[in-house]
Order: sequence, then C-alpha cells, then structure tokens
Amino acid sequence: VQLQASGGGLVQAGGSLRLSCSASGPISSNNVLGWFRQAPGKDREFVAAIRRSGATYYADSVKGRFAISRDNAKNTAYLQMNSLKPVDTAVYYCASDNRLIVSSIPHYEQYDYWGQGTLVTVSS
Repeated sequence: VQLQASGGGLVQAGGSLRLSCSASGPISSNNVLGWFRQAPGKDREFVAAIRRSGATYYADSVKGRFAISRDNAKNTAYLQMNSLKPVDTAVYYCASDNRLIVSSIPHYEQYDYWGQGTLVTVSS
C-alpha cells in the first residue's frame, strides 16, 4: 500500500485546513486510514482514524474541531481541521493498516503503511 498525503500549509489560529491521504494497493474491507502528527521534540501522536465501514475515532485533543471522512471509491481519507490552534502545529502523517482491532487504532506502531508527512503550521 502506498500513501500520498497533501494539504498542509500555514494558517492563522482559528483557521481551517483540509488534509488528504490517497491510498493505492490492497485495501481490505477492514482497512483503517489514520492520521498522526509529530511536533518538534515530541512523540508521534494519534489524531484521528476511519475504517472503511465509516467508523471514526478521534484523539480527545481534536474532538469537536477535526473531522475525518473517506471516499472508498477513491481510497482517499480527508481530515478537515477547523479552529486550529498553535499547538496543532506539527508534521501530519497518514497511515494505513488492513488488520487493526479497535484498541490498536491509536497506536502508531501498529500501522504497516505510512505516507510522507505534510507540515501544518498554525501561527498565533
């Protein structure tokens, strides 16, 4: 599976951005597409994920501000980020796996496939 992430950029606090992650290759019916982020000097952290079925999962820090969706026909996931804060500044990575159980979804080490990162910078 190959992943292509796009959509990062510079935005002022309170603004919005939409990230896209396009997947190519074997996508199972149990596939999960997820977003993680890593700020300088910090560990990679879970942001959101979505199953092919449409089930969604969010980190507490982004609930109510971010929304993940996917277009199964295009094998693409989207992360709509609203009310952005400077603390959201990070490199955002998309990831995919075809075998995850629910408890594994927030754990980056459980994902087999990763895209390149896309930088999101939120200025104050």
